[in-house]
Amino acid sequence: MPSAAELHIRDARDSDRVAIGRVLREAFGQDGEARLVEAVRADGDAVIELVAADGSAITGHVLLSRIRAPFRALGLAPLAVAPAREREGIGAALVRTAIERARVAEWDGIFLLGEPAYYARFGFRADAARAFESPYAGSHFMLLPLLSPLPAASGAVEYPAAFSLL
Repeated sequence: MPSAAELHIRDARDSDRVAIGRVLREAFGQDGEARLVEAVRADGDAVIELVAADGSAITGHVLLSRIRAPFRALGLAPLAVAPAREREGIGAALVRTAIERARVAEWDGIFLLGEPAYYARFGFRADAARAFESPYAGSHFMLLPLLSPLPAASGAVEYPAAFSLL
C-alpha cells in the first residue's frame, strides 16, 4: 500500500487523459467508460474530475458530472482503480475527496448507480433516491444529500446525454 506521501489525489489534467483512459479500460475490461468520460468532457458536463497519482503513475480516477434534478446535483460515474492497485484505499480516497469538493462547491446532492455495500460507507443511500425518477432507478440507484433538508424529495433525474453511450 502506498504511503500518504506517495498517493496524491488531485484534479485531472489534460496531460492525464491517456493514462485515465488506460485505467478505465483496465478496470472495466472494455472502452465504454473511457468513451463516456471523453464525451462528458467534450459536452462540458464534467464538473469534478480527480485522479489518484502515485508518483507519476495514475492509479485511479473519478468523475462527477452535472445532472438535471430538482436541485443542484451531480452524478458520480465512473470510479475506477487500476486492477493491480485495488484494495489499497485508492477508490475510497477518490470518493471522499470528490464528496468534499462537491460540498465545498455547494452542490446539494450526488446521485450514483453503484454497489450499495460499497457506497453506503460514504453516506449514499438507495432509500434516499427511491422517490426520484430515473432510467437507473432501482436498488443500486443511490443519493448522498449534501444539504439537509434537500430542496426537493422527489422529481426527475437526468444524466448527461453522453451516458447513452454505455
